[in-house]
Amino acid sequence: MSKSASKTYFIELGLSMVIAYPAVLFTSIWLLKQYPESALRPLIAVAPVLPILFGLRAFLRFLNRMDELQRRIQLNAIGFAAGGTAIIALTYGFLENAGLPLISWIWIFPIMIGLWGVALPIATRKYS
Repeated sequence: MSKSASKTYFIELGLSMVIAYPAVLFTSIWLLKQYPESALRPLIAVAPVLPILFGLRAFLRFLNRMDELQRRIQLNAIGFAAGGTAIIALTYGFLENAGLPLISWIWIFPIMIGLWGVALPIATRKYS
């Protein structure tokens, strides 16, 4: 994996997730509070997804620039994250039937990213 590909990825990801996402998120929340009767509320509410899409685009471009070993490592980590997130979501869904409080879907993505972060060094060590 080249240093220029990594640098490009971190710039693209940083612009979308560190700068654009918080700006759009806070603006969206502020607009929703300012205009409680607006017909545009659904559009305003989902506006923070746009920078996330740019972050996904940055990651996919980075993934395509990786060598085959790095892609395999990422696939293992992403597979663990997806499966782990599914197990956590299903388990908690069953526990909601037992009286635990409902949890918002907004937590799915952070759980998946967290599990990916846990799995990536393990997958990397496997191939070292």
